Amino acid sequence: MLFNSALFIGCFLPITLLIFFQIGGRGYFRLATAWLLAASLVFYSWWNPANLLLLLASIGFNYGVGVGLVRVAQPYLRKALLVLGITVNLTWLAYFKYANFLLATVANLTDTTLNPVEVVLPLGISFFTFQQIAYLVDSYRSPQPFAYRFLDYSLFVSFFPHLIAGPLIHHKQIIHQFANHAIYRFNSASFAMGVTLFGMGLFKKVILADGVAPYSTQIFAAATDGVALTVVEAWIGALAFTLQLYFDFSGYSDMAVGLAKMIGIDLPINFNSPYKAVNIIDFWRRWHMTLSNFLRDYLYIPLGGNRKGELRRNLNLMTTMLLGGLWHGAAWTFVVWGGLHGVYLLINHQWRSLWQRLGEQNSQQNLVWAKRASWLLTFVAVVVGWVFFRAKSLEVAVSMLRGMVGLNGISLPASLEDSLGFMQAWGVQFNDLMPSVQLQVEQLDDVNEIDPIVPILKISALLLLVWLAPNTQEWLTRGAVAAVPDQGIQPSDADQLRRDDLRIGPVNWQTLGRLNLRSFKLNSLNPNQLSARLSWRPNRVWAVISAILTAAALLNLAQVSEFLYFEF
Repeated sequence: MLFNSALFIGCFLPITLLIFFQIGGRGYFRLATAWLLAASLVFYSWWNPANLLLLLASIGFNYGVGVGLVRVAQPYLRKALLVLGITVNLTWLAYFKYANFLLATVANLTDTTLNPVEVVLPLGISFFTFQQIAYLVDSYRSPQPFAYRFLDYSLFVSFFPHLIAGPLIHHKQIIHQFANHAIYRFNSASFAMGVTLFGMGLFKKVILADGVAPYSTQIFAAATDGVALTVVEAWIGALAFTLQLYFDFSGYSDMAVGLAKMIGIDLPINFNSPYKAVNIIDFWRRWHMTLSNFLRDYLYIPLGGNRKGELRRNLNLMTTMLLGGLWHGAAWTFVVWGGLHGVYLLINHQWRSLWQRLGEQNSQQNLVWAKRASWLLTFVAVVVGWVFFRAKSLEVAVSMLRGMVGLNGISLPASLEDSLGFMQAWGVQFNDLMPSVQLQVEQLDDVNEIDPIVPILKISALLLLVWLAPNTQEWLTRGAVAAVPDQGIQPSDADQLRRDDLRIGPVNWQTLGRLNLRSFKLNSLNPNQLSARLSWRPNRVWAVISAILTAAALLNLAQVSEFLYFEF
């Protein structure tokens, strides 16, 4: 069952909400919680009922280990319980997600043949495994035990808005909300904001992400088939996937936050205009923010952060990013993607240190141009990384990059020949279509050739949208999209001061509803000054806007596509 399916929107969601508010509104709060848990389990089991057994076993096991960590007093026994819990969780994850990858790697290294394991990757296993590992680590470290009821803990893990693809929720962010009796009674303002968020996310997914997906699919498929792509083709494919992934995943996150908001539960925001980042450190402050928090708090800082010198910091950064890449998928392309971002971060840190040591006084104009150049370089670096993220193999990624730098020639649409014909003297060719790839409209039964200028115009429009337009939370600042503080593991003061090594420090989402766009001037490339006046309010104008966006998305649900992050 997908968020963007008629079954979910027209049946599951209204039935779930109606019964939840009917039960909760009569004061049966625990029964309403149980209903929400039951609905979440039905939602999860819809794809494959067998996977529900794994989810339930994972919940029961981790809750039991957590209770043991609270009740056992001996330090060595508590540590043994923690090691047991983490080991079992990682073993489950390794078997279902990485078994065939490990077998293939061993077979290649030893020049032997190993039969793959017949296993289906359970949806959301990476997310609910990491969430529960965080719970176990916190239970071990916390001087005050977490007295969670099993019902609340089970709903924390399986809550359907975030279960499949995040945001990656921390137990402190959500479990205490289940004790708030206000969420069990219908709140029109909260529901209106939730519907708006859900509609925006649905529009991002169905209209924007799926709108450019065919270009990415066709061009990467051509590269997989060994086609030597020209510059325009390769860049269209790379940029199309760059936009598809952002609108797909941020759309899912908006829908998840919106669904929870309909019930009155606040989930953390996962994106903050990542393609406006002015350096790669800034990018990781904005992209998949809940995963960045987890990697920082439960991997980077425990490894030592930068407390043990620059060399150790660099090693910790690379280790964190390599494992972060592997978390996304069982393939060397994901490992290379993570390693590439690790290298980006190291270069960023070295450049920042050099800049600080030079201590040069620059004019405001020079700083503006430096910031713009830094933004462009960051964006190109991110696009290069996405090529590895999307490619089926390292060979395909290299083939795409060869095309992007022009090693396979340059070809432009024939429609541009009249205005740019002089470029033929430089070896540029003009064709009726891009010579290597025939883009197709997947919605039609027959193959339809598309003038290459169409994807170019679409991609250009979407790039302007992500670079210049306010993001979801900037539109919705007046309504406090999320009110969840980052209550992850609290490091030492020394680590607190060094959080920018990997990601920004805790974001106080409680102030988000009071922010205006001026708050984003230092972090956004081109803030839109009108957004403060145009920000969301629960009124008729925004009701019409939400209805239009949602209706446009609903009218395009004929072909339902999965979210990209379901694969991870």
